[in-house]
Amino acid sequence: MLSSLCTLACSRTCSQILGLSLGTAALFAAGANMALLFPNWDVTYLLRGLVGRHAMLGTGLWGGGLMVLTAATLISLTGWRYGCLRKSGLCRSVLAGLLSSGLASLGALICFVTSGVALKDGPFCMFDVSSFNQTQAWKYGYPFKDLHSRNYLYDRLLWSSVCLEPSKAVVWHVAFFSALLCISLLQLLLVVVHVINSFLGLFCSLCEK
Repeated sequence: MLSSLCTLACSRTCSQILGLSLGTAALFAAGANMALLFPNWDVTYLLRGLVGRHAMLGTGLWGGGLMVLTAATLISLTGWRYGCLRKSGLCRSVLAGLLSSGLASLGALICFVTSGVALKDGPFCMFDVSSFNQTQAWKYGYPFKDLHSRNYLYDRLLWSSVCLEPSKAVVWHVAFFSALLCISLLQLLLVVVHVINSFLGLFCSLCEK
């Protein structure tokens, strides 16, 4: 019985740590997505509608950000036994754990997929169309989507030679979408740990009774 009580206490402490970790990761995800809306910290691109669709989707804000932050708050409340969860029974605690895990995993997964697609398609920037069809013109688009024979992620020579505006568009795109990809992957791993921890707490609660 004593062992079950100690394990249950550890499970609640783990929920507190997981809630704090997920909340911090959600804030970082939101910050990374915000940076993508302002290339080179210049607001004019956003005002002129010259920001890529992957950044405009804002999955780091509402997916890996708000959804995960909401789940993190619920996980923390469960761990601290605060508010309506102060005297929650076994079923309510398990339900709260399942809801928070589902919400966090959905938000993180959406952010992860969007970031992966964004890295595959490349940045939205102004490039020289003559490089593709012999016509001297410049336009905004996704120049790296048409380079099927060369992967821009591994060819650093393309980073400064294709995108003309914004400056360092490729570096900005790769850096922050890679950060979102890593953050969302970390969030998914934390959710897995939370699910395991919830089942452990459930088992110990049954043993306690």
